[in-house]
Amino acid sequence: MTTASGPKMPETPQTLFDHASALHRLAPDQPLPREGEPFPDDQAHDEASSPKYSKHQRLGSEVAGLLAEYLADSDAQAHELAPAFHGLYVPIHPNEHIDYAAKNADRDRVLATGRWLVRNGTDRCTVTMGLSIIGAVGIDPQDIPLVQTIGLLSERFGALAARALKEVDGGAQALIWLADRVEGWGRVYIVEAICGLRDPTTFPWLLRKGVDGDFLAGYYAGKIADTGRLHEAVGKFDSDPELVDATCLLLATMCQCEGMGSTLGPYPHAGPVLSAHSRALAQMGPTPIRIQAAAVIAQYLGLKNPHAAATSAAWNAARTLYIEALGSESWAEGARAAVRRGDRVMSWIAKDVAPGLGLPWAATSAEE
Repeated sequence: MTTASGPKMPETPQTLFDHASALHRLAPDQPLPREGEPFPDDQAHDEASSPKYSKHQRLGSEVAGLLAEYLADSDAQAHELAPAFHGLYVPIHPNEHIDYAAKNADRDRVLATGRWLVRNGTDRCTVTMGLSIIGAVGIDPQDIPLVQTIGLLSERFGALAARALKEVDGGAQALIWLADRVEGWGRVYIVEAICGLRDPTTFPWLLRKGVDGDFLAGYYAGKIADTGRLHEAVGKFDSDPELVDATCLLLATMCQCEGMGSTLGPYPHAGPVLSAHSRALAQMGPTPIRIQAAAVIAQYLGLKNPHAAATSAAWNAARTLYIEALGSESWAEGARAAVRRGDRVMSWIAKDVAPGLGLPWAATSAEE
């Protein structure tokens, strides 16, 4: 088989898999610092030498052709294929041309090749192709640790790892394990894959941990509310403060994700969810996240009140309860204390949100 010529690869003995494994061992339950960057092959992938995709190309067709050539040669070895993709554009999302080439070859050979590329690749292009082809033909349960580990480098490999894990037996829990250890765009790919499963065993995790406070959660917060059947879980609010607090993040995110994902406006269960949440929150003591969420939700409800009379009444009643809680002495003092501590979000709430809600502590808190 032939290989493509591109920017020369420096000698980098560490594989990307070993790089991810080493960083993961330092903090097994946390996301990798900077999502694992810099990678060992960074020198070969600076801006000047990184492959560019031309709109005149069929995305993925060039590397799919090299893959098909390799798979047609029964004597070719995976280590011979490895350098072929360096300097070429390898899509980081599932690709129809790569999928076609992989699915039209012997599955066992595709899996063996892909596993070798993921486990031994020292170049991100090589590893990306390996992960893409094993996901195309479907991984076996034994491949889950391999995919999870490389998926920790989540901005580069998260989308393909999500596709591979979503289709395998045990994939739901494997995806949750990975979601707990990634952030940024990688987490978007993983959480959206979990939502796509619509597996009831994932609903508790989705509702309690799915939204992490990152603004990118706006892309999937509405999907979590829908998939996780939040409207059915509100009956647990009285005995589950963790769920109430998680719903604070979820609803506040849905109030601030215009143009990203589904907002509260079109959410069909917004009325009963808001009613239950505002009642539960009014009975709880103040924390920064509760104060911030109540203020953001109350502001949104004042600006986005729906036209439907029944829904409008529920929104107005919920808004009143949020504002009453925010105006209570204990919540007001909690807000002032957070501002004094230098909480930037609370300072923004005090300056830009609280005055519009008529809260008596707004001006003094913002000035402290």
